Amino acid sequence: MALAQQLKHLRKEKGWSQQKLAQEAGLSLTGITKMEQGITTDPVISSLRKIADALGVSLDQVIGRIIPKR
Repeated sequence: MALAQQLKHLRKEKGWSQQKLAQEAGLSLTGITKMEQGITTDPVISSLRKIADALGVSLDQVIGRIIPKR
């Protein structure tokens, strides 16, 4: 799943608006919107960490990386 789709999925799973995610992560609404629309395709890692922390998920989940179980 692309970053844009994964971010939107995780946000909606939490029941949050883009505005709520922006507030909780300490980022701009414009930044969140651009990531979800796929306009920003290479966000800085610090922004992704803020999003992960706000959503209560791992950074790997935000970027959609699947980690196989051992």
